[in-house]
Amino acid sequence: MRQYSVRGGLPAGNPIANILVVIAGVLAIGVSIVLGFFAFIALSAIVLVTAAIIGVRVWWFKRKLQKGPPAGSASTEGSTVHGVIEGEYHEVQTERDET
Repeated sequence: MRQYSVRGGLPAGNPIANILVVIAGVLAIGVSIVLGFFAFIALSAIVLVTAAIIGVRVWWFKRKLQKGPPAGSASTEGSTVHGVIEGEYHEVQTERDET
């Protein structure tokens, strides 16, 4: 049965193996930091481009609403002004046979 000690240490008793483990660990941490940085930059670019596209669309839509309907799109009689439609209606009642 193996017993493990609580104190941390390098896995091998060989000093050359210990140095190689330390170098591999430092390289792995360095590569992780560099890849994380580039992933952060890529994600930031995607978010910025998406925000710019949404911002331009909102600006375009607001600009289009402020201009109003294009000229000649509504006739002079029965035209819509500010979303109100003028007109008449007649209520039609139907008789039901209740037997």
